[in-house]
Amino acid sequence: MKKLIVIAAAWLAFTQLTTQATVDMDLPVYEPVSGVSGNLNSVGSDTLNNLMTLWAESFRTFYPNVNIQIEGKGSSTAPPALIEGTAQLGPMSREMKSGEIDAFEHEFGYKPTQVGVSIDALAVFAHKDNPIKGLTMTQVDSMFSNTFKAGGSPIQKWGQVNLAGDWADRSVSLYGRNSASGTYGFFKQVALKKGDYHESVKEQPGSSAVVQGISADLYGLGYSGIGYKTSGVKAIALGESESTLFDPSLDNCLTGDYPLARLLYVYVNKRPNESIDTLTYEFMRFVLSRQGQEIVVKDGYYPLPATIADSILKSLK
Repeated sequence: MKKLIVIAAAWLAFTQLTTQATVDMDLPVYEPVSGVSGNLNSVGSDTLNNLMTLWAESFRTFYPNVNIQIEGKGSSTAPPALIEGTAQLGPMSREMKSGEIDAFEHEFGYKPTQVGVSIDALAVFAHKDNPIKGLTMTQVDSMFSNTFKAGGSPIQKWGQVNLAGDWADRSVSLYGRNSASGTYGFFKQVALKKGDYHESVKEQPGSSAVVQGISADLYGLGYSGIGYKTSGVKAIALGESESTLFDPSLDNCLTGDYPLARLLYVYVNKRPNESIDTLTYEFMRFVLSRQGQEIVVKDGYYPLPATIADSILKSLK
């Protein structure tokens, strides 16, 4: 959240915040360079899988001879791939854990380089026909966990969160990610306060599967990156109390009012005081360009301001 506060300050210097995600026009337009070729492999986050694919497709319009392979089986697969050298790009929807950083440092003698690429609201989705408007974070914990570290008690029926009529006696049908997912870990740490998931949560292999499950289940509730929102679901407001609920909008993420805001990352292997290889650098330069951040908005996520993108890019030189 501290990093989001820094980004919020930069964004406020750029423009007044609105609920509409707007690409900072101070971001540089990407211009291709000569001498870019080879193979680029990405292994990691499912949340970032669509974004990585869209970035790759657009990047290849500049460099048709570059071959890019993308695998999105979960954030926990990124650190081993970087360590083993099977990927140059390690997209993650959470920060690396200390043990993952230690394993990388043990292999190379230095830490991996973290590159922020976009802002995400980890959304709690309900079926589009569900009348629920919002939930407190205590209610979220009471639904998804069996440890209740937010101080609540078990919630199993929709009537327990003030839905009436035919909804009152209906059981809440829970959807989530599997343990390889960074989204699983982030939700566990923040929403469940490091508690344990309830055994009734139906673990899905990907974010799209979570959203598809909810859209086909009138009584479904689950979590996924905001970029996976479809017409079959709605993202509900969240907050610390029923009187302070916030939609997962750009401004609410940047101000910290939305409690499940986060940064999305791509980790790379960069030796200290040395530039990364040309192909990896040019791909990241594209991601942090105006065209790259336009793709962020197209995919339903929120873009970085130019000052932050420029600072990140300079760290790769």
